[in-house]
Amino acid sequence: MMQKIQKFGGAMFTPVLLFAFAGIVIGLGTLFTTEAIMGSLAAPTSMWYQCWNVVLQGGWTVFNQLPLLFVVGLPIGMAKKQNARCAMEALVLYLTFHYFLSTILAQWGPTFGVDFAAEVGGTSGLTMIANIKTLDMGMIGALIISGIVIYLHNRFFDTELPEWLGTFSGSTFIFMIGFFVMIPVAVLAALVWPKIQGGMLLFQGFVKDAGAFGIWIFVFLERALIPFGLHHLLYTPFFYDNVLVPGGLYTYWATKLPELAATSQSLKSIVPEAGFTSTGFSKIFGCLGVALAFYSTAKPEKKKQVLGLLVPVTLTAIFCGVTEPIEFTFLFVAPWLFIVHALLAATLSTVMYIAGIVGIHSGGVIEMASLNWIPLMSSHWREYLLMLGIGLSFTGIWFVVFKTLILKFDVKTPGREDDEEDVKLRSKAEYREKKSSKGNDDKSVFVESILEGLGGCDNIVDVTNCATRLRVNVKDESLCKSDTYFKSIGAHGCSANGKSFQVIIGLKVPKVRDDFENLLAREQNKAL
Repeated sequence: MMQKIQKFGGAMFTPVLLFAFAGIVIGLGTLFTTEAIMGSLAAPTSMWYQCWNVVLQGGWTVFNQLPLLFVVGLPIGMAKKQNARCAMEALVLYLTFHYFLSTILAQWGPTFGVDFAAEVGGTSGLTMIANIKTLDMGMIGALIISGIVIYLHNRFFDTELPEWLGTFSGSTFIFMIGFFVMIPVAVLAALVWPKIQGGMLLFQGFVKDAGAFGIWIFVFLERALIPFGLHHLLYTPFFYDNVLVPGGLYTYWATKLPELAATSQSLKSIVPEAGFTSTGFSKIFGCLGVALAFYSTAKPEKKKQVLGLLVPVTLTAIFCGVTEPIEFTFLFVAPWLFIVHALLAATLSTVMYIAGIVGIHSGGVIEMASLNWIPLMSSHWREYLLMLGIGLSFTGIWFVVFKTLILKFDVKTPGREDDEEDVKLRSKAEYREKKSSKGNDDKSVFVESILEGLGGCDNIVDVTNCATRLRVNVKDESLCKSDTYFKSIGAHGCSANGKSFQVIIGLKVPKVRDDFENLLAREQNKAL
């Protein structure tokens, strides 16, 4: 079950990868179309405004169509075969489901306690999806329908029909089955979802009333779930669905940018819910403190080597918000130190919230600049100056705490390891021999080494990826190698949880996954 949950969490990340660029476009578009910042140049009648408004509206595509993106994105990570066809099946059956649901509510809305004549939005619980008036099930509804279609696809796609029914095989057969499955699912949604919406309103009130304590709990859990690959499941409904605000915090904040840019009132007084996207402060200020502690405590003869390791992974955390490479360097040698890291992260976010600093702060510097600093700096520079002061203070706290604990408990962080005689590092001669014997380049050797570390082709069940990790389920975990092996071949490490392995690659993981799957296909063809 844990393998399936982890795979689901990784698959959910597929559409999220589009958000970084879309966020930058919206941030810049909002900046250049806000009169409070650009003056008369940004007047709605000016050519400047109109041209930038075209760009801005294009940037909204991702956030305005989130349910459709998740419907199509989930099969990419979870379909066992013919992912592209599964994505098409999921899209058409998702729309079919909403046509069913819309018709049911239009005819029998009062029976289900739904006023279908009400306007969409607000507390009506209604929305428009692909020009269909329907219940607002948000991302959760999209994932449920997509999950059902993926199950049908994996189970029935290869079903062999009689020759005279050949035109109904493959995707058409899945659509036929799914068409009739969606009817009871739509009825069930009409019965259950309005009650869930009521529960969401109650939960929303509870979280808002929890104030700073709610922020602390949320950020702590988000960090603590990273080793299990389940943090996406926690934050995604908050950030991209209706748990706190209509459309999710990202969309809601972006729509508020013109209003926020035009006022000097505190950001917290206008959008207090945006405190829940404060998970990125630890990525910028915390990871810097951790890196400084690692360098400070490294053995003198290894400091130069450690510096070369830390600079790229720390910059990746600070600018891109991708923390796994640096966090996983100490997670495996001292898991309790990661808990300390999560506690500090939660405390930093809570202090920021108490100080009135809220916004889209879940990523790194690039995301924060595009959705906060660039469009809002002229009106809220004092808050951002305070943010910098609090953040750098916590960088010092991280440094002192980590350095003290590393020295006191002799934690084998980078540069402090004992020589490991059982770890076989690849020599340059071995690398050249392998490369010349197989005619492979650097990337091929790396991917082959990963496959070897995971027990070979016959040991692989399936493979997906998130932003930085290659997620692989295996048949026999005893055939797989240790974390130190994966570090020796050039990965950042490997996290194992039963038969589920996560090889830490970095931001190039989508390409590595493609190469890995191509290698699997070649090896399987050889075996035939």
